[in-house]
Amino acid sequence: MTPPRLKVLESILDVPKQSWNALVPAGAPPVLRWEWLAAMEESGSASPRRGWEPAHFALFRKDQLIAAAPAFKKHHSMGEYVYDFGWANAAQSLGVEYYPKLLLGLPLSPLTARRFLVAEGEDVVSTRRALVGAAMDYARSEGCSSVHVLFGEDDEASALTELGLFHRSTVQFHWKNPGYRGYEEYLARFDSKRRNQLKRERNAAAAQGITLKTLRSHQLDEGHAELAWRFYEATASRHSWGPLQLNRGFFHRAFASLGDAIEVVVAERDGRVIAGAFNLHSPTHLFGRYWGCFEEHPFLHFHVCLYHSIDDCIRSERRVFEPGAGGEHKISRGFEPTLIHSNHRIFDARLDAAVRRACAREETEVTRVTQEAEQLAGLRPWRRPTG
Repeated sequence: MTPPRLKVLESILDVPKQSWNALVPAGAPPVLRWEWLAAMEESGSASPRRGWEPAHFALFRKDQLIAAAPAFKKHHSMGEYVYDFGWANAAQSLGVEYYPKLLLGLPLSPLTARRFLVAEGEDVVSTRRALVGAAMDYARSEGCSSVHVLFGEDDEASALTELGLFHRSTVQFHWKNPGYRGYEEYLARFDSKRRNQLKRERNAAAAQGITLKTLRSHQLDEGHAELAWRFYEATASRHSWGPLQLNRGFFHRAFASLGDAIEVVVAERDGRVIAGAFNLHSPTHLFGRYWGCFEEHPFLHFHVCLYHSIDDCIRSERRVFEPGAGGEHKISRGFEPTLIHSNHRIFDARLDAAVRRACAREETEVTRVTQEAEQLAGLRPWRRPTG
């Protein structure tokens, strides 16, 4: 068999859309698709000027793409959601240049997804090893301080640990559907006090004269792309996150090419849009991405970003709702702690050893936080009702 040939792509546009998407597993998060990466790059949201320098690893056998790993040479740590700012500070104290670094992952997408895409029929273990080796060689040759694989799947995290990249655990909060037949079955898992709280918060919208709806696929147009941008801009401008990381062009490109995987939640009052959310979906998962509001109302955020979409997931029989990074407020609303994986290799031996020790200590804290979150969630064991 012809040995594969490695190529480092300076843009996702350097490989045909059909070839890349053929590697994406069925039902995978839409952020793995060629269209998402193209929207990021072509809009300039993930570009060298913004500190995201594309360096996607691609393996070809003759002219056929058989494996790939989306990757970027990074010149900062923004937009990753597995925070290593402390590591950068430690590097500076040791006289180590932390940037650039090599990131195997996706810009501004804190979603667990396969990081090493392998064609059906290819040996996953040897192909993944080849891609990791190529990433290590490239990082060293480009003067990168380190290699980071973020939000990989469970089996990938274990395999990377065996290959010498140390493991780090963080926590997100995901809503999981064991088979609810209606919203009331979900509420029944809480005690009466919590159940009444959730009902009160959700019912506030009707008392405020607010209606919500979800729009998908053929219901979406350029006006909704502009609306999604305004949601994102409204929220980002309220927080000290630095400059906006996405731009208007990204949203318009994403809606034009990924409409089948996008949904928009719209909240209206007196005929005006006052809030909403931009989400992604697969047949089994909903992924919350960005929300925004133009008017402030009590519990509006919870209704737009949590309760409305939980109800929709139940009706659509989706198994998991990942609302994004952070948000301890999700715990008391039935979102369960879920371990998130990342793997790392730092080339400076002193810094690598120090960060490995810190991550080992952090693992104990993550375990404690997870256990406490499970208790705070207060979900009763669920059994499918009879009858």
